[in-house]
Amino acid sequence: FIYLGVYNIAADEPHTPAVYSMLERLRDRSIEARARGITPPADLASAQRVSVGAGLYGEMCSGCHLGPGVEKSEMSQGLYPQAPELARAQDLTPAQQFWIIKHGVKLSAMPAWGKTHPDPLIWNMVAFVRKLPGMTPEQYKALVASAPADHDEMMKDMPGMK
Repeated sequence: FIYLGVYNIAADEPHTPAVYSMLERLRDRSIEARARGITPPADLASAQRVSVGAGLYGEMCSGCHLGPGVEKSEMSQGLYPQAPELARAQDLTPAQQFWIIKHGVKLSAMPAWGKTHPDPLIWNMVAFVRKLPGMTPEQYKALVASAPADHDEMMKDMPGMK
């Protein structure tokens, strides 16, 4: 089965229901276990964190995860599994969201942003993502447009970045 290449891993052909169910369960349990013990900052819901997170999300996340009123992109349509639309309510804790953003998810298009972004910026992204489900398209556009600095500006003083 494995050595003969019988199982098609093409992104345009979905997994069988049994394989998808197993991978989904594996992913969810792994995230749950690894997020234990992660404590969100006390100011997670602060306007400053949400504002900075909006800028990061607009530049780094919206192409795959979209946003309120954002049409599916060519990239988002070609992903398998599909990236979750984060404007829809999620049942993840802040710690789980932080872990996913920091470490990424294997066999998906979710990168490990922790390799290039410090924890405070990742918490800012979590702060923004937690506000997405209640936003209108107008609020989303305004918040992303009014973010305090663009991604390149925020990253210029980070180690290893130019």
